[in-house]
Amino acid sequence: MWEGGRSGREGHERTWAVEGEVEYVLYFRHPAYFRQQRQKGGEEPLPLSVDEAELELLRQFDLAWQYGPCTGITRLQRWHRAEQMGLKPPPEVRQVLQSHPGDPRFQCSLWHFYPL
Repeated sequence: MWEGGRSGREGHERTWAVEGEVEYVLYFRHPAYFRQQRQKGGEEPLPLSVDEAELELLRQFDLAWQYGPCTGITRLQRWHRAEQMGLKPPPEVRQVLQSHPGDPRFQCSLWHFYPL
């Protein structure tokens, strides 16, 4: 299991969180953000809930161009298309999608509500 490392954006660490048999990718804010919040007197944000972490994983999948376009199809259809094309989509995305079969928050991509 991969832990830590850069997410491609400077200052954002990526790590895996495991709950049961499903792995989630969580993105954390840069430490400077927390210093700034403490200086303002603000509280640190609460950790992501399981649903929020899963939705963030799916948003990252939507934004990953290497799996092809995501407009006009569901996330699961996109995942299967990417797998058939040998693009090796993340298996944890499929696990999340299969665990929420009828929920449009999970099944539809970020661009679902925007007309083509």
